Parts: sequence; structure tokens; C-alpha cells
Amino acid sequence: MRYVDVILPLPLDGTFTYGVSTELAPRVQEGVRLLVPLGRSKRYTAIAVRLHDEAPGFEVRDVLEVLDDRPILLPRQLQLWQWISNYYMAPLGDVMMAALPAGLKNEEGYRPKEETYVGLSEPYRSERALHIALDMLRRAEKQQKVLMDFLFLSGVQNVDRMEAWEPESAEVTREELMNESHCTAAVLKSLIDRKILYTYTKEVGRLNHGGEPHPEHIKKLSDAQETAYNKVLLQFMRKQVVLLHGVTSSGKTEIYIHLIQRELDAGRQVLYLLPEIALTVQMMERLRAVFGNRLGIYHSRYSDAERVEIWQKQLSRNPYDIILGARSAVFLPMQRLGLVIVDEEHETSFKQQDPAPRYHARSVAVMMAAAAGAKVLLGTATPCMETYHNALTGKFGLVELTTRYQGIELPEIRIVDVKDLRRRKMMSGPFSPQLLAAMRQALGDGKQVILFQNRRGFAPMIECKTCGWVPRCKNCDVSLTLHKNTNTLTCHYCGYTYAVPTHCPSCEGTDLRGRGYGTEKIEDQICEIFPEARVARMDLDTTRSRNAYERLIGDFASGRTNVLIGTQMISKGLDFDRVAVVGILDADSMLNYPDFRAYEHAFMMMSQVAGRAGRKGKRGLVLLQTKNKDLPVVQQVVRNDWKGFYRDLLEERRLFRYPPFHHLVYIYLRHKTEPTVDSAAIYMGSLLRQWFGERVLGPDKPGVSKVKTLHIRKIVLKLENGIDLQKVRQYLRLAQKQILQDKQYAALQVFFDVDPL
Repeated sequence: MRYVDVILPLPLDGTFTYGVSTELAPRVQEGVRLLVPLGRSKRYTAIAVRLHDEAPGFEVRDVLEVLDDRPILLPRQLQLWQWISNYYMAPLGDVMMAALPAGLKNEEGYRPKEETYVGLSEPYRSERALHIALDMLRRAEKQQKVLMDFLFLSGVQNVDRMEAWEPESAEVTREELMNESHCTAAVLKSLIDRKILYTYTKEVGRLNHGGEPHPEHIKKLSDAQETAYNKVLLQFMRKQVVLLHGVTSSGKTEIYIHLIQRELDAGRQVLYLLPEIALTVQMMERLRAVFGNRLGIYHSRYSDAERVEIWQKQLSRNPYDIILGARSAVFLPMQRLGLVIVDEEHETSFKQQDPAPRYHARSVAVMMAAAAGAKVLLGTATPCMETYHNALTGKFGLVELTTRYQGIELPEIRIVDVKDLRRRKMMSGPFSPQLLAAMRQALGDGKQVILFQNRRGFAPMIECKTCGWVPRCKNCDVSLTLHKNTNTLTCHYCGYTYAVPTHCPSCEGTDLRGRGYGTEKIEDQICEIFPEARVARMDLDTTRSRNAYERLIGDFASGRTNVLIGTQMISKGLDFDRVAVVGILDADSMLNYPDFRAYEHAFMMMSQVAGRAGRKGKRGLVLLQTKNKDLPVVQQVVRNDWKGFYRDLLEERRLFRYPPFHHLVYIYLRHKTEPTVDSAAIYMGSLLRQWFGERVLGPDKPGVSKVKTLHIRKIVLKLENGIDLQKVRQYLRLAQKQILQDKQYAALQVFFDVDPL
């Protein structure tokens, strides 16, 4: 008997063995989907990874059905899944869940899109027969009109001069006919009942067609861009991964486009990764203008059916040559991969946080490209510490682009000391007089303004001014955020909401006030101060649909709105021509975050959002509001002193054993009861110290120590570079297994975050 090892779409380690009947054996091959039983009554869609004759030594159940005629995965993809599972210490089933669109993970999850068409019945496909039909419908004016509209849509301008009917060249959809005729379904049904018209269904694709490619639209590179382009090619001769470190608005995208065309000319494919779905809107327009229907888009805001069709197209004989997508696009099958571009490579959005696998798309892209013999270009104005260190030490190639396109100056960044202004009572809420004056000038000149506040909602919390009561989430250890538009208090961790109370439940007081400022409150106040302004807000609350991104970005790019308020979404590579002023409302909220990467992330975010100003024409102005104007990192942002910032931070990282000199692994334990998670964390910490000694820190409570009713404890493992990571993983798995075997910890969750951000 033959056997097959499969991956199940469940958070389970390893593979599972099933028997293969003689009837099904010829159809089973690596990478096809199989329907398999599990438990008493459940059935799952599994992926076959190995067909063999080795009896497992226990009774096995048989595969129920083979769902594919050919593999839905390339062999390289299965190898990549194995690497992700091993490196990030995640069950292989979790990798499968993250990688495949939902329609490929269940038995009936995907159905091809079908359209209903209307056709003219064969007996009426002549001039004489049509006149008879129209005569029959003299007293049924609505039916007669529908038939006439159908003929018009079919290309028949005159019944008296009708040529031979060609149904395949005159297709009319049911929806199109009803829209043209403004008829009801009953009227159309009457024509079908009379057998004058008939309907039929036809499978149609969901994928948009971008038109013909226009390589002639590729712009000529400037001298600086041409030099950088040639240096990238030279570096690719020696290195698999190259960092293109270019200041904001230096024209990195044009270099990418030239590199893409070079790959296409060589018959290879390109994967272009962006950190945010919002960025794909602008980038799609730029790439589609050049590459037309050779470009495909892939991200989570597309419907599952669309993602299945893209997946299937990539396996076909006519795949997209370029895929533009967010993090999940690294899982797509690419048959002729030649280049991977990771734009804004520093962005934390490339790291998957929850659920597992907690992978970093940049690292996965490097492994994916290595397996395919492809090159990787990492592009950014503010490289992450690890990437920049790898470039300086020779692991990666390095190309620098230090001037903006067409010689435009970097924006002027002015520090606004809000501590002094508050002391002198000169602040208007979160707005300094300098910012309001600059906004007034910019709007008066017909320019645009971006305001950056990295907190959504109306206010971070509400507080009773009588007794100090603050509403907290019943499931998580956090205060609730006020959303004024919906009059709700919301937990941004678990989604728990309830209506804003009218009285304090602690003291019955009625003086409940919002504390702090979220983007929603900023929007309200700007509308009051500048009633003539056309204001838009871009945060998670306003961009829940794919069309919302396109509308917000399109309106601002075209000038229909002239003030854009947003969270970190607006800092990530968006390109607008008329932005004269950028306001960073609260730099301190980023600088004071309790994390060793706080300064790095703050520097990146402030530099990136500052780079949205003055990208075309006149030099832009950035107003950076802070209470800590003398902090070195603030001064380095003002001077755009990336190298000085990197040098200072690198020494700190070396001293305190942080990346890039040490690897980090966070071990999280979660349980519904706090005493249980406390004792489990102490037990696991003691186990790990037996093997790793002083490399183990904790256990401690994380900043948010309860999420979705589960109490959390965290252990930090600092591992020096060069340590045997495979052996480390074995010890961590052993500790996890040992603790979960204890009955009192049966419901405990233990998971790992490798290379956390």
C-alpha cells in the first residue's frame, strides 16, 4: 500500500500520514490538495508533501479524495514553508493557513465567477423571423422594447438590414440588458417563456485587465539615478541582497521600474513588496501605466476569490510577470522569479504579529529569492539597524542616493517646544501657534497640509473628573478608546465596545471628559479652526475597505481635499505634489514608548512623514512638536543625520546586547487564570536558565498583560551572533513540551516570537 504525508490546516506540528488507495494513487503527487478525515466526523483539505511506501507502524486512515489534477504549490514553496516553520518556531499547519487563500483551504471554498448572458433563440435569427417576433409583441410594449434593446446591444442597428446572426460575437449580459431597458425580471422572463430569448451562464474571471504595456512611458533616469542604477547592477554581480539607501523623494521608484523592465526583457518575473495596502494604490497606477496587464495585485483587501484566481494564474502558462503586493504576496507561486523588491524595507508592517507564523516578509523574501536564484533589492530612506549593519559589514551590497530628484531640497524641519508654549498658555489644544500659522499660509496659497498623529479614535481614554475613574476593557488590560462618531468606547486589542456612559459608575458624577487626542478629535478641531478646509482622515477606522484607500488617496492627490490627518499610514511612501506643510503633533508619544526600538522607530517615522513635504517645486516645511527639544534623536531628525543616529544607537545596542549583535526570542505564556500563568512562567524560566544562563531575562508582565481574557507573561532570550540556533530551537521545543505535559498547564498557551519588533 502507498502512503502520503500531508500538512493539515491546523496549528499542529509536523506532517500526518494517510493511506492511498490503488484507485487514487496515480493522481497523488507533491503539492496537490487532498480531502482527508480527522477525528470521528471532520474532514480537512490537506497538502500532500511526500508519497512513499513506508508503513508508519500504526493504523492509518485513507485519503478520501484528490482535489487537484496538478500541484497548487511549486516544490520551492514547500521548502520555504518548512524554513518558515523551523526558523520562526511555528507549526507547519499555521504556515499553510497563512500562505493559502481561504478558497484553497477548504473543500468548497472557491467557486469560479459566472455571468448570466442573454441570447436570441435559433428560430428568430433571421430578418423575417425577427419581424414576426416584433409583430407578436405589438401589445406587449415592454417586452418589445426589451427585444429591441437586446438587438441594439448585440450590434443590430436596423432589423431590415440584418446580416447573418453570429451569437458568439454579440454577447449581452443579463445585467447589461436590464440596465439598458430598465425592465423588471418578470418582463425578461416573459420573453424567455415565449422562447424568443434564452439565458446561459459563462465563467468569467474576476481579475482586472490593465491594458497593453507601454514601456515607452519609462522615464529617463537623472544622472544621480543612473549612477545608482548601475551601482545596483554592479553590486548584484557580487551580492544576492542589495540595500538602496536613498533620501525621501530621491526617485528610487524610477530605478525600480528600470530594474523591473530589465528582468522582463530577460524573461524573468518580479515580486514587488510594499508594507501597507494603502501604498499599492499609488504604486499600482505608476506601474500599470508602464507594464499594463503584465502587472498583478495581491493583498488581503482583495476578495478571497480574486486571490485564488491570481494564485491559479501564477501557476498557469501565462502568469503575471510582476506581482505588486503586501506581506502575504511572498507566498505566491513564482515560476521564473528574477528579482524581489522590498520597498520601505524598514517598516514594521512587514512583520506578522498575530496569529502565527510570526514571520518577517523581508527575511522570507530573501530566502525565497535565494532558493530561486533571484536577487533582492531593499529600498528605503531610513534602513532598519539590522539591514544597515549587514550592508556596512559586507553581508549585503550598499548603494546610496543622497540627493532628491531634480535637486529639490529636503524639507526644512523646525522644532516647536510645546513645553514652553503650554507654560505660557499659547497652545490651542494640540496645535502650536507656529503650526496654525503655517497651515493658514499653505492653505491660502492653494497648497496642502498633512498632520501626523499616531493614535486613532477621538481620545485615548475618558476620565471622570470627580473621582478619576477610567473605563477599561473587560477582556484586556487596557483603557478603552473614545470614538465620538459612533459614541462608543472601544478596545483596540479585542474589539470590545460599549456605549459611552452618561454617569460615572463609581461616583455617579456626570463630568466625563476625553483625555488626549486621537485622529478623530484632531479632525474635529481642524474643521472648527479652518472651516474652509477640505479635511480627510486616514486611519484604520476610515480605511476598512479597499475602495476607501483609493478614494482617500485619490481625493488628496487630485486636490479635492487639502488637509490629510492620519496615523503611521501616511508616513509610508505616499507621493503627493502639493504638500507644503507637515505637522508632527506629538513626537513624544513615539519617543517615550517602553521598547528598546522606540528611538529607531520614532526616527524612521518622523523622517518618513517629514519626507512627504515639498516633493515637487518649493521646499517643504515640517513642524515637529515636542517637549524634549534637546534630545539627540530629535536634533538628528532635524539634520537628517542618519549616519550619526545609527552610530550612536549601534553603540547602545552593543552595550546592552540587542540586535544586530544579538538575536532575540520572546517566549509568551497565556492562560485564563493569573496564578497559573505566573507559576508556569517561573517554571519555564527556570528550565531555560539551566541551558541558557544569563541569556534569559524574566518572566515579566508585558506592557499589556491581559488580552482577550488571557493573562500574559513574557520571557526574553538574548542570543549572541554565531550561536547554534538550531540547537536553541531544540531546547525551546523541549521546554515547551515539558511544561505542557504537566496536567495543571493543560490549557496553557506557549508560543515564540523570533526576531520580534
